[in-house]
Amino acid sequence: MIETEKKQERVLIVGVELQGMENFDMSMEELASLAKTAGAEVVGIYTQKREKYDSKTFVGSGKLEEIAQMVDADEVSTVVVNNRLTPRQNVNLEEILGVKVIDRMQLILDIFAMRARSHEGKLQVHLAQLKYLLPRLVGQGIMLSRQAGGIGSRGPGESQLELNRRSVRNQITDIERQLKVVEKNREVVREKRLESSVFKIGLIGYTNAGKSTIMNALTSRAQYEADELFATLDATTKSIHLTGNLQVTLTDTVGFIQDLPTELVTSFKSTLEESKNVDLLVHVIDASDPNHEEHEKTVLQIMKDLEMLDIPRLTLYNKADKVKDFTPTQTPYRLVSAKDPDSRAKLQDILLEKMQEFFQPFTIQVPFEQAYRIHELETMAILTERSYEETGEVITGYIAPKNAWRLEEFYHHGLS
Repeated sequence: MIETEKKQERVLIVGVELQGMENFDMSMEELASLAKTAGAEVVGIYTQKREKYDSKTFVGSGKLEEIAQMVDADEVSTVVVNNRLTPRQNVNLEEILGVKVIDRMQLILDIFAMRARSHEGKLQVHLAQLKYLLPRLVGQGIMLSRQAGGIGSRGPGESQLELNRRSVRNQITDIERQLKVVEKNREVVREKRLESSVFKIGLIGYTNAGKSTIMNALTSRAQYEADELFATLDATTKSIHLTGNLQVTLTDTVGFIQDLPTELVTSFKSTLEESKNVDLLVHVIDASDPNHEEHEKTVLQIMKDLEMLDIPRLTLYNKADKVKDFTPTQTPYRLVSAKDPDSRAKLQDILLEKMQEFFQPFTIQVPFEQAYRIHELETMAILTERSYEETGEVITGYIAPKNAWRLEEFYHHGLS
């Protein structure tokens, strides 16, 4: 009988807690979730408290012996370490344990390789993996001869693990050249959006916070969403109408995570910059996650690194249906449930209310002979009141400061 079903990889999770380390338990839980997202079965978790990491094997000899026994007894095929291993540590662990050993960074890169759908996304992940691989081309050890496949080996392909440094550098140069072409095209599109009068909103947040669910609720179009880490990688921008004819664009980008590999941040810089050119950032937070405060800090730190803290921001605590007596840590905030049937209307009202805070109020009188142009005004402004006088229609509302000059195109004597 031929076995057609792929056997699930059995993995051990290993972590070392240094003195004074924060969020260690959260990081270990997250690593287990990452392994499951990559399709593995977590069969055990080993932790150790130390003053510093062992330079040769990451963990101490006693703990390493325990792990080796577990590997032999429980048919473990992969050990995942909750830290960035040095090439030396990686090779030593694989030689001692006799199984594949990957670190947190390799696991995240592997998931990105699974999730990338667009040509640009695949190039970015491939580039990040090659940059991670380059310093790890260390002789003819297990790291170079590994042929097992499975988690930690997706993306560039196993044959490329045999490439020498020069070949890898050539590949990096070639991919960077391809990405420059893609980025130039993206820049042209971005500049057109910046020149337009359309208000731009960007969704940002920790992975699995519910950004894609919120985008789907507002656009009524299918965007891949799932209760898993890194469900969305590629930046997606869609046009929506918040009220009447008021049109805005909504951009969903990759979710952040603690210790996001620097190779990924560098490779995905152009994608992440989609969020830098918005008029309003919506920071989506999973209110039901017990670690949401740490998630918030991670996102805010990455925003700081990307110089995005000066962009107007709205905090949305999502998954309200899963919490009771919720206490927020970010203010001002709104508590929502993107899964609610009436979430679209609620989210539209929340966004409009926030936009009015930094929009410029106006009152303008439009002569009846120019009434045909009111439709154009409706696409860029929030109209709150309309009344009629003998000489024309009086309109009150709010408009983005960048579009305020457009009011001069109307009957300026009524402008206030």
